[in-house]
Amino acid sequence: MEPPCILTGSGEISRADTKNKKGMVLPFTPLSITFNNIKYSVDMPQEMKDKDITEDRLLLLKGVSGAFRPGTLTALMGVSGAGKTTLLDVLAGRKTSGYIEGDIYISGYPKKQETFARIAGYCEQSDIHSPHVTVYESLLFSAWLRLPPEVDLEARKMHVEDVAELVELIPLRGALVGLPGVNGLSTEQRKRLTIAVELVANPSIIFMDEPTSGLDATAAAIVMRTVRNTVDTGRTVVCTIHQPSIDIFEAFDELFLLKWGGEEIYVGPLGHKSCHLIKYFEGLQGVKKIKDGCNPATWMLEVTTVAQEAILGCNFAEVYRNSYLYRKNKILVSELSTPPPGSKDLYFPTQYSQSFITQCMACLWKQHKSYWRNPSYTANRIFFTALIAFVFGTIFLSLGKKVGKRQDLFDALGSMYAAVLLIGVQNGLTVQPIVDVERTVFYREKAAGMYSALPYAFAQVVIEIPHIFLQTVVYGLIIYTLIGFDWTVQKFFWYMFFMYFTFMYFTFYGMMAVAMTPNSDIAALASTAFYAIWNIFAGFIIPRPRIPIWWRWYSWACPVAWTLYGLVASQFGDITDVKLEDGEIVKDFIDRFFGFTHDHLGYAATAVVGFTVLFSFMFAFSIKVFNFQIR
Repeated sequence: MEPPCILTGSGEISRADTKNKKGMVLPFTPLSITFNNIKYSVDMPQEMKDKDITEDRLLLLKGVSGAFRPGTLTALMGVSGAGKTTLLDVLAGRKTSGYIEGDIYISGYPKKQETFARIAGYCEQSDIHSPHVTVYESLLFSAWLRLPPEVDLEARKMHVEDVAELVELIPLRGALVGLPGVNGLSTEQRKRLTIAVELVANPSIIFMDEPTSGLDATAAAIVMRTVRNTVDTGRTVVCTIHQPSIDIFEAFDELFLLKWGGEEIYVGPLGHKSCHLIKYFEGLQGVKKIKDGCNPATWMLEVTTVAQEAILGCNFAEVYRNSYLYRKNKILVSELSTPPPGSKDLYFPTQYSQSFITQCMACLWKQHKSYWRNPSYTANRIFFTALIAFVFGTIFLSLGKKVGKRQDLFDALGSMYAAVLLIGVQNGLTVQPIVDVERTVFYREKAAGMYSALPYAFAQVVIEIPHIFLQTVVYGLIIYTLIGFDWTVQKFFWYMFFMYFTFMYFTFYGMMAVAMTPNSDIAALASTAFYAIWNIFAGFIIPRPRIPIWWRWYSWACPVAWTLYGLVASQFGDITDVKLEDGEIVKDFIDRFFGFTHDHLGYAATAVVGFTVLFSFMFAFSIKVFNFQIR
């Protein structure tokens, strides 16, 4: 048997030296995947129902069968609409909608999705990664959460190094991943990182969706060399591929060809220079012969179109079902669907490789790295806060000591209120794009079985706490000094306490809005509407006692109202030795006009803490329940 073919950097084919082929430190069990009579359907689109179609469901896969084996690189091909990615998603268990029928076996045992996620990898076409971590950290994070707990840190790092060498990422280990098309890795490098992130999980079966899409010939050759190296470790690898070059096409061992509508028309070996494929189709009456130098993949897709079927008056799916190849594949599927003697079904005691605590720590570690390397978010927020504090502090300079006139009192209150609303809204809006990007990564990592929703939500919430604390300290020290509020321990504590939890609940509200909506744009629109309502009911524009009784309930449900209550009551609600122009004591005026009582500070404190906890809980709940990624 010939050694498998691999691609050189220039895109040329060479044969692998089987004596020196690359391996990996950790052992794995080679596994096959077989599927029999797989059907996938979705609810009939309304547009088609409008055309008098009576069926309730649209069938996208019409009973396909096949087997993918260890050490074999299989190309899953077909024209647009043939169902390549659909079949890949069905086999990998990534479908979030639709109806699936048929049988799937892993080395003879019925597939269980929870178990399957532990031994399989899925390289998505979109190459989604956290932008502010390095290549090495991305691999380390994936290995940390997906390798078994018994693999110690040293073995884990050796495995990561081994994978990085296999996928040729050693020179890029310290590079930031970045955003696609904006900064960081190139498209080809991101493809290799996507493969490496799955490989560090030490999977036995790997699915790859269009690993060469969007790449030029040289970049595609590099990626396919990586894929071939992966196959040579003895893993089962299946790739969807669209119109590959001759060199890339001949790097595959077998072909699974689908026609438009989701039926297989060729399942079998390619052979040297695609000889088996060419022999099969040239043996069909009326099919034109391939020309010298023609790409077999292009020729194959051209001669099997729906238009060609109409010209030839045949159905290629029917032809395949009547061929020796179909009968041979049926026997193979039957054999591989039966467990080998003495074998055992895959079993893992837990759904995830690591414990809940480890998942939380790993997610927090990655979030820390991401925030530390994202100064456009973290540093800019601190800078904006310091700037606003300085501007407001100089505008309302020393007003904190001037409480003998109503206007001075209103100005001091206005400085508190304006800063709360301005910085709070800024916090809520700027965090949304960050959460939106990371949520997309979360969808991929959760589907891969790395962690559950709660550890991700925990990390996203906790990482904000120290950053907001620093923001509060910067703001509080500047504003308290310039405006000149009373420097007592109690009043300074209350001021910092209310500002800290206010910044937090605004931030968590922004995160919650993203978690409950499809993207950050819609989240910004929805949250901005609520900010406007909060502005009205905060108790400054219209004091709470003057709000109509039928709307007053909302002032108690408005978080900004409680912040203003706490700030005003703590700073001015206990002043009994100063009278206003008409002789009214400041404390009595604050109580009568605004409804803020110093004795009820505990209620205001409880409220702002409660809103913080509520919004963070709703963020976690929404992340767990809502999935806006439809497959």
